[in-house]
Amino acid sequence: MTETATTAAGVFGALHGPFARTALGTDFVRQLRADAFARFEAAGLPTPHDEQWRHTSLGPIAAGTFRLPDDRAADGGQLAPLHLDAYEAVFVNGRYSPALSNIRGLPAGLQVASLRDQLTSGADLVRTHLSQVAALDKPFTALNTAFLDDGAIIHLAAGVIVEKPIHLVFFSTSTGTPFMSSPRVLIIAERGSQAKIVETYAGEAEEAYFTNAVTEVVLEDGAVVDHYKRQVESDRGLHLGRIEARQGRSSTFNSFSLAFGGALSRTDIDVRFAGEGGECGLYGLFLGHGTQHVDHHTLIDHAAPRCSSREVYKGVLDGKSRGVFFGTIVVRPDAQKTDAHQTNKNLLLSREALVNSTPRLQIEADDVRCKHGSTTGQLDATALFYLRSRGIGEAEARSLLTYAFAADVIERITLPALRKAVAADLDLRMPGAGAIVEAAS
Repeated sequence: MTETATTAAGVFGALHGPFARTALGTDFVRQLRADAFARFEAAGLPTPHDEQWRHTSLGPIAAGTFRLPDDRAADGGQLAPLHLDAYEAVFVNGRYSPALSNIRGLPAGLQVASLRDQLTSGADLVRTHLSQVAALDKPFTALNTAFLDDGAIIHLAAGVIVEKPIHLVFFSTSTGTPFMSSPRVLIIAERGSQAKIVETYAGEAEEAYFTNAVTEVVLEDGAVVDHYKRQVESDRGLHLGRIEARQGRSSTFNSFSLAFGGALSRTDIDVRFAGEGGECGLYGLFLGHGTQHVDHHTLIDHAAPRCSSREVYKGVLDGKSRGVFFGTIVVRPDAQKTDAHQTNKNLLLSREALVNSTPRLQIEADDVRCKHGSTTGQLDATALFYLRSRGIGEAEARSLLTYAFAADVIERITLPALRKAVAADLDLRMPGAGAIVEAAS
């Protein structure tokens, strides 16, 4: 372990001791937290010497003096831009806020609840599924589990089809000192169930804050889950998130990662086909401006035959921002008849922006159809000149061309309210783009 990693483990250790003595939970939860922190302490923080982290420095986290947040109420007005037409559960600094949530009138067979309540009561559903998909061998998953306190559980009973989306809002607000929260989401979609789930991460804290989020998704045979992650943290936010999904036979999982905020952000998405005939779509759009650093690592593990996956990630980088895309598709020896396509395209709007793209295929079967590709470039000068010659201003012309580049991902969003929210998100960072999205919708 490096000196930096050792120091960071010591800093988090100073937080973990008091937390472990005061946190609520059953013996099962306390043991899980203890085991997780031992795993994190042994591994420490990743460094640029680790292949998976060589383009992303964790210096701001390693050097941080974070505290655990106290219970802090948020003004509902601050959350107005975050609300969607959905069943909505709101969490402030990692803790569930009943006053700001609206999960009344849930249909039969749907449970949306505070994970803390379930942990305290020792619910069998949590004991069966928690930490079974997201293993502790990943350092930040281990750290999240070590500070397991609250989050959401979404349970879809067999055959339940939920028409209205489910929206989880994780909002960070000032506490006076830098703080860390560890939201955990557990989604269980039983056989033949269907739902659309949105996770929004945002903040307005004046001080630095660190959100370390983990989402586990269990899809039983024939289940269908569309999952959207909308990351619009403030410029002081440090955001690390991991989404892990395990798919049963003939299940469908569509994941959208929309990353626009945070000084430093990284999202890892790992999907494993555990049964044949499954389908998976991974779609992402990330924007960087100023000195932002935006990182996405994806892994699609074809461990069963006759499964198909489609992956499209697009990045738009301006200013001195940095982007990372590291996408891996693995095809196991028994995963014959696999059909997998991966595409990453990046647009650089300034000479000082930079993106590192690494698409990878690891194929161990012979009867497959797999391809991948990656491109990075700038706005088409000819197209820009054409628009300007038609009387369109330079800023609007650049927005039009940038939207046209990102449209392949935006137009796949099937929730009108979310597309409208994305329009507002884009307008903050790329003036004029919001109106284009609205017109296209």
